[in-house]
Amino acid sequence: MIIIVTGTNTDVGKTIATAALACQYRDAGYGVEVVKPAQTGDDSDIRDIEKLSGVAGREYAHYPEPLAPNIAARRAGMPQLELHATAERIRHLDAEDTVVLVEGAGGLLVRMADTWTLADLAVELAASLIVVTSTGLGSLNLAELTVMAARARGITVLGLIGGSLPTNPDLATRLNLTEFPVVTGVPLLGCLPENCGDCPPEHFKLIAQQITLPRSGQ
Repeated sequence: MIIIVTGTNTDVGKTIATAALACQYRDAGYGVEVVKPAQTGDDSDIRDIEKLSGVAGREYAHYPEPLAPNIAARRAGMPQLELHATAERIRHLDAEDTVVLVEGAGGLLVRMADTWTLADLAVELAASLIVVTSTGLGSLNLAELTVMAARARGITVLGLIGGSLPTNPDLATRLNLTEFPVVTGVPLLGCLPENCGDCPPEHFKLIAQQITLPRSGQ
């Protein structure tokens, strides 16, 4: 089973949510593979996921500037990823009783290369999608737009994850948690508290239990 993890925007908590999903699927008895097709900037999302979940990951391209992957590759004079070759590498990881988690860059329509987006990769792989969303004011619109864009391409959306829930959420945030399933038509699988990526791995694995694994084919 291949699941692509995207966000409603950048910096909404995709990496932490991917680590939580890796913990949960492993604890449910699945083999887990994690892929970050394109990383940009100095950070390493795969390293963070490995630290928090203990699940090893793969990164296919790393571009130096923190920009959209196609622009970062162009500016660095580096080769851009090719859709079919990237899909084939991911497809080879898929196996019975294995979950392949593919973390995107930014949102669903961010260009991984000049000619394709994460949505195109999901279609190519016939993969399902989990959307990591912000939770504050304005988040309902972003979540609904992302789900609508995915469904327009025939992509199954398994659910939403709130990527960084404040310790003391304001009124808009509290109401959004109830409204997310209403406006998007997909379940809210849970929320991860802000800054939980700074927790020791043992503590993070307990926090990850706040995420309910989706039913395939939701």
